[in-house]
Amino acid sequence: MFQMFHVKHSLTWRDNLTTQRDPASHSETEIAQTTRPERAICDYEGSNYQAEFWAGQDRDYEDQVERIALRRLLPPQGATLIDVGAGFGRLADLYAGYQRVVLADYSRSMLRQAQDRLGKNNPRFVFVAADVYQLPFVDAVMDTAVMVRVAHHLTDVPAALAELARIIRPSGCFIFEFANKRNVKSILRYLLHRQNWNPFDPAPVEFVRLNYNFHPHWIERNVDAVNLEVRSRLSVSHFRLPLFKKVVPLRVLIGMDSAIQQTGKWWLLSPSGFLQLHKPGPSQPQPERLFRCPSCTGTDLRPADGCLECTSCGKLWRVDDGLYDFKEPV
Repeated sequence: MFQMFHVKHSLTWRDNLTTQRDPASHSETEIAQTTRPERAICDYEGSNYQAEFWAGQDRDYEDQVERIALRRLLPPQGATLIDVGAGFGRLADLYAGYQRVVLADYSRSMLRQAQDRLGKNNPRFVFVAADVYQLPFVDAVMDTAVMVRVAHHLTDVPAALAELARIIRPSGCFIFEFANKRNVKSILRYLLHRQNWNPFDPAPVEFVRLNYNFHPHWIERNVDAVNLEVRSRLSVSHFRLPLFKKVVPLRVLIGMDSAIQQTGKWWLLSPSGFLQLHKPGPSQPQPERLFRCPSCTGTDLRPADGCLECTSCGKLWRVDDGLYDFKEPV
């Protein structure tokens, strides 16, 4: 049983509903699907994702093992970190060692929830509504990037990886999580003829509209194509099944998963794969500017009546109560 959310959309786009599915529990939540001419975007605008998917929904195991993985892979400190697909800021407490933390998401309403949790006037946090395929940041501005529980909604992972590679500085780090199609459950279902798609086929599989699973080799080929290097692999969330959660104490499940996460250096057979990626090259001074225009890539954006105005193309980007909105110009 799922709840339908009533959401508002731009009149310039064609909007439908798509289903978000947790591959292990098979629970579903309808969210908005915004289709631009070039790409479909899974839009959580107006959804109650925090309450409907996380709060009181028996996902403490998933939350805790993902935090363990991030602590293992995340550089402990730096100047600027970006969390792409940050949502309501679930993981923001892990970024305490960074001077500036950019929380980016396509959903304005999710970012408002993040502001409520973290404080809209907290100078460490920058809240940005943006499209992952056209990130409004200058080149090489981020020391570290994090993207967790996002890739499985992306129709064009190579384009998203290219944008992340662009904004990370040389010698910077990118923690990238993806939904792994070659996991034990999928392999068993395929061998028992309970699943049509082949978990060993390298091509991505869209098992529900705008919900993708990826083969690790396919992911790493695309990582290599944007000149990022894999430094570490973790196999995460091995026991993401209702039966395990029902019969095994939470603390034991978390401990078991933590103990075997580093088997990812040899194989990835869990539903979730975490990669620590490195951008090669000599370290550079951090750019003075943070933003660039996502329309023309101009870097001179100046305050103008509650907006940032691009002096190159003239487009205005709204700044509303601490939220920088680069989804579409004013």
